[in-house]
Amino acid sequence: MEHFAALKILHMAATALLFLCALALAIWIIRGRRAGDLTVQNRAMRKPWVFVWLLMGACLLTLPISGWWLVHYAGWPLGQTWLLAASILYTLGALSWTWLAVRVNRLRRPMIVGNPNFTLALAVFSAVCFVAIAGLMGAKPV
Repeated sequence: MEHFAALKILHMAATALLFLCALALAIWIIRGRRAGDLTVQNRAMRKPWVFVWLLMGACLLTLPISGWWLVHYAGWPLGQTWLLAASILYTLGALSWTWLAVRVNRLRRPMIVGNPNFTLALAVFSAVCFVAIAGLMGAKPV
């Protein structure tokens, strides 16, 4: 298989897997909250959900590498505005995702009380960053 096509498939699969894992976590927490369980987010780092967080982390690590190789094979200059904007959004989204993972991991201890609105804001900000990146990659305004 051609390298460009293989990298494109890897990049799209990592993106889809990242969004599916985030969606599964969000649905699980929303359903638990609607059922009346106000501490459902405290169990988000238990088995098997820790696997989902690790899978999302692995996807986040492969995306910049495969993205750089895709840009390299396509011959696009790295100074294009949409690539720079996507890089900045990726950095902000990945940092907020990391902060979110640390906050959710700390929430599983019963003595630590966190602000659930800030945790939600981190999750929404990270999701918006990655959706915006997907939009930039889909449009490719060269």
